[in-house]
Amino acid sequence: MTKATFIYNARLLDKNMDTAGALLVVDNKIRAVFQGYFTDSKTVETLAKSVLAEDGYGENYKLELYDAKDLTLSPAFIDMHVHMRYPGQTQKEDLSSGLHAAAAGGFGTVVAMPNTNPVVSSQEMAMKIEREAAAIGLTHLFQVVSITKDFDGSTTSHLDNLERKYVPVISEDGKDVLSSEVMLQGMAKAGKLGLTVACHCEDPTLVAQSRAYRAQGSVEDLKKANELLAIAEDSYTIRNIFLAQTAGCHLHLCHVSTKNCMDAIRIGKAKAKEMDNGFELTCEVTPHHIGLIGEEAPEIFNIVNPPLRKYEDRQALIEGIKEGLVDVISTDHAPHTEEDKKNGAPGFTGLEISYAVCNTVLVDQNGISARKLSELMSARPAEILGINKGLLKAGFDADLVLLDPDEKWTVDSKLFYSKGKFTPFNGKTLQGYVKGLFIDGLKVLER
Repeated sequence: MTKATFIYNARLLDKNMDTAGALLVVDNKIRAVFQGYFTDSKTVETLAKSVLAEDGYGENYKLELYDAKDLTLSPAFIDMHVHMRYPGQTQKEDLSSGLHAAAAGGFGTVVAMPNTNPVVSSQEMAMKIEREAAAIGLTHLFQVVSITKDFDGSTTSHLDNLERKYVPVISEDGKDVLSSEVMLQGMAKAGKLGLTVACHCEDPTLVAQSRAYRAQGSVEDLKKANELLAIAEDSYTIRNIFLAQTAGCHLHLCHVSTKNCMDAIRIGKAKAKEMDNGFELTCEVTPHHIGLIGEEAPEIFNIVNPPLRKYEDRQALIEGIKEGLVDVISTDHAPHTEEDKKNGAPGFTGLEISYAVCNTVLVDQNGISARKLSELMSARPAEILGINKGLLKAGFDADLVLLDPDEKWTVDSKLFYSKGKFTPFNGKTLQGYVKGLFIDGLKVLER
């Protein structure tokens, strides 16, 4: 029997609209979008039944009415950069805890990086993980495959048979490919296959010295480490843009964090418009890089890669969003055990606070529109991944999130679904709360 859900009495918000309205889902697709004030259940039921009759369903359907109570209904968020730590690091996170965290954060789709144990270096392994994630029945998951086999830095033959519909992204995330020759090989193959190359831009030769400074632990040593890592990011960002131009592939720059990188992206995007060899350039920023500054204590002790940056870097990212240089907001969700964080493991847990941080920093504090935020967190990542999501539009997949953009709440990481409890936003008051989530038209979260 066909299942239909009519969500009414809502504020409809995506990259193209911000209006009162209602939305009809039939099976797992958006069937119709209605603008206007729909608050009476009887009127709504009559409208839904008329559409279903028009479609020829007769009485062969089950209709559920859902009163959104004036909450904001948006396309579910899409995170192009998460670490599920599966397989091999389930003490940090597993598929169940990670996908529950994603659902609590309003995410309908996440893209998991391959720096696991073992490294994900085949389509077969990626699809196995995707099937296991699908069986949980929450957020959809795409599994990324490594650029070099098992992160060996030299082998790219495993890329030859990848299919975009199963593995749309390849990445060496957690580090970069040292050899420009090998990176160019991987990018050329990605260009032929239509894959996106997601790059953690960082000169590996500078990382060891930065770690030595970090190990000293003083504020001054951490500043030296961060300065080295800024050079590492800037130099390999420029390298990877040039290599992608040569290879004619889609390059997606992960967790961009410096002003110099934003300047390079501006030039690279202008160049992409002039070229016709398949070169495309997109980029992401994280909630923590737009929300925090890491120049002094105590923030400088919050270790993440890339590090929390200077004030001018943070402002350049926000201005890059306003200018349209930034395509996507991704969390780089990187859960660790408490012991690992005490020992200096870089990374923050981010899925369950991403929307609240971005709504607070961008919409409330910097005047960026809620429609633009929806574009960054839903529509644009869907376009990059080539999936039928990210808009409130007939025919699109019914992955939907209910939001209260005005609700203020204090972060208590002990309550996270994620096994990783460390976030520098712990104890901070944020504005914007995820109230519900529909995946394929089915309600999987309500609070």
